[in-house]
Amino acid sequence: MNKKGLNLTELVIVVIVIGILASLAIPQFTKVVEKSRSAEARSVMGAIRSAQEAYRQEYSYYASSVGGLNVSVPTACNTSFYFRYGVSGGGASYTASADRCTSGGKSPDSSVAYSLNLTGDGRLGGTAGYL
Repeated sequence: MNKKGLNLTELVIVVIVIGILASLAIPQFTKVVEKSRSAEARSVMGAIRSAQEAYRQEYSYYASSVGGLNVSVPTACNTSFYFRYGVSGGGASYTASADRCTSGGKSPDSSVAYSLNLTGDGRLGGTAGYL
């Protein structure tokens, strides 16, 4: 007798193998996506750094907020950006921060705080996986 197609056992085995492969691939995919989204933060942080240096050249000190800089960055979460940005300090030094938006339909929708920090002397720090 000539059989064509899959029987139920073969189909179950195929579904199990696909499930195992998906369970291995999805976490890695999520890491890669998050790391690529950090490119937005790195780009905007570079713009903040350049604006801070220009501000310091003009006024002899760093700005204490993003509003004092001539750069357009979101200070609150919105639909166009994955991070919100801020500047603290001012005077002789500053710290620029990029905090990952975790609400409003932006994954990861969790309490995990992903962030990047840039100090006035050019050191970049933050959550592991973003650097």
